Parts: sequence; structure tokens; C-alpha cells
Amino acid sequence: MRTADFNFDLPPGLIAQHPAPQRDESKLLILRRADGRREPGRFQDLPGHLHAGDVLVLNNSRVIPARLRGTNARTGGQFEMLLIEENGLNDWWAMLRPGKRARPGTQIICHTPDGSATTIAATVIGVNDEGHRRLQFSGTPDIRTELDRLGEIPLPPYIQRAGQSTEDRERYQTVYAREAGSVAAPTAGLHFTAEMLAQIRARGVKICFVTLHIGPGTFQPVKTETLAAHKMHEERFELDEETARVVNEARAAGRRVVAVGTTVVRVLESVAAQNSGKLAKTSGKTGIFIHPPFSFQIVDALLTNFHLPRSTLLMLVSAFASPGETRGREMVLAAYAEAIRDRYRFFSYGDAMLLL
Repeated sequence: MRTADFNFDLPPGLIAQHPAPQRDESKLLILRRADGRREPGRFQDLPGHLHAGDVLVLNNSRVIPARLRGTNARTGGQFEMLLIEENGLNDWWAMLRPGKRARPGTQIICHTPDGSATTIAATVIGVNDEGHRRLQFSGTPDIRTELDRLGEIPLPPYIQRAGQSTEDRERYQTVYAREAGSVAAPTAGLHFTAEMLAQIRARGVKICFVTLHIGPGTFQPVKTETLAAHKMHEERFELDEETARVVNEARAAGRRVVAVGTTVVRVLESVAAQNSGKLAKTSGKTGIFIHPPFSFQIVDALLTNFHLPRSTLLMLVSAFASPGETRGREMVLAAYAEAIRDRYRFFSYGDAMLLL
């Protein structure tokens, strides 16, 4: 398929810029995959669409304050650093801006958000094929312990902010976030409150977790002409023994597995592909690129937000709308057209869609 097949026009006013609406107060568009029927509703209605015996799977990755700022120790030039992957203690891959000035050997003095210099420095020790810089930090036993003091939550580039509010620090995080490591939130989970999760459990729904640490690739549209030519950025994940067991039992009993977000789908389907359709305790990296046509082995229903044009997330949702076929693209784009007409909010702080 062509990347251009997944393009659409989105009025700027629908790009969600603010933390409103509050958790669980978003709109929810239901898409019935069997016939393409669409039903408008509210996210507060979600528990009514879940059945006793369903398994709801969430991504418990926690967003880290991964955006750092600093100055060139020699010239005083300013740098912005986005940490994207930890190699070892004080050893990180990062995206730097301006990248061309960050040659190997460059030392960057880290600053606090108010611009004060610190005794912590990052030295560029390598560059990869993607232009990412490898940084070695000094002046601290572990830069991870300094991120809350030095870093900013890396809000997506389409959210325009003059500085960062404390509200963003709390709101751009799911209420069940536990495992630190993402540079973007698993946005489908941003709608949930602790009270709603308790209500869902009370209906006899089992809630399980996986961990996938989301990288910056989630922001980027596919730039190749065809989908086959696109290479996904790999992301670290972990599937524990308990979640594997609960999901396997549900599948064997014919009960539904409901994924909250595309990241959960990628973990479950990656592991199933390695284990003949079964889940097992697994950790590692996944670069799975799910697009039409794709046959799903684990996931029966998907809760997700409204995504960027030409994004891998939109392509995954289109594949899920009609497994094993390509017509899901038309079904999803028709739902998006309705969402645009009805003023649904798009992207991280936007509204949600449930594919059943």
C-alpha cells in the first residue's frame, strides 16, 4: 500500500492543545468492525462496553522528563537534548538540536529549567546512522536521579506551549504509570481515572499490564512512498508471566482481550508471532510494523485516540478495523471524517475511539 493512502486533512482547531477535558470526560466514538457502524458517546460509557471475563490490557510505562537543556562548554552555544534510549549507567542515545554542532568530543553543561548551570555535563561520544548522538554524563552517579530536577516532560511537537506547566507534568501521564522509560505517553490510557478502573474491575473485567517504552518515532509520519519501505524504530518492552497467563486463558476460553492503545497491540502481537500465537514471559525490543493487511492473533478490541495523518498508529488502527484485509483503511478514514465533522479532538489530549 502507498503511504499517501493514509493522508487526510485535519483542521488546526481540532489538534488538542490543552490538558482539558479532564480524565474520563472525553468523547468516545464506537466503531463496529463487522459492518462499519459508528456510534457517538462519552468515555464515561466505556465500562458498559466491557463484559465480565474480558481482559483489559494497559501499558504501564511512565514518561520521563527526558528533555534537557545546556550550553557548549567551549563556545556557550545552546543545545536541547532529548534522551531516547539508555545504553548503560550515564550512557544514553539522544536527539540533539542543533545536531550539526554536536560533534564527537563536544561537552555540554546541563542547565536547570530556569537556565542555571549545574556541575553535570554530557559529552558526545558517538553518532549513529539516524543522526542521534551518544552521550556520556558526568558529575552525577546516575543522570536518571537528576531528571526530575533538570528535565522537562517531552510534550509532542504539535502541542504549542510557552514553557511547561506543572499540570502537564501530571496530566501527560497515566494514573497507572509505573515503569519509567517513555518519552511519549501511551495516550489512550490518559482518559482513565482510578475510579473508572475500579468500576471496570467490579464488572468482572480482569486488568493486566505490559510495558513498552515509547520512543520519539511515535511523533513521526511515514516518509517513504510505500509502507513496505518504512522501517520502524525499535522500542523496549516487557511482558510478565502473569499477563501472559491471564491472556492465554482468556483466549482459550473464547473471552475478549481488549488492548488500550497501539503500544499494547504491538507487544501482544509481537510476542504471539514468536510463540505460535501464544504469549510467554518476554522482554526485549520490538520493531513490528502493523499495517493492512495483518492477521491479529491476540487482540479482539482496541481503545485508541485519533492519530496523525500518515502515521504508523493510523496504519495499525486501519489494519485492526478489518484484519487480514485492506478495506479497514476506508472504514477508519470514514470514522475520522465523522469525527472531524463532529469536532472530536485529535492526538495526545484528544478524544478516543473504541473498535469492537
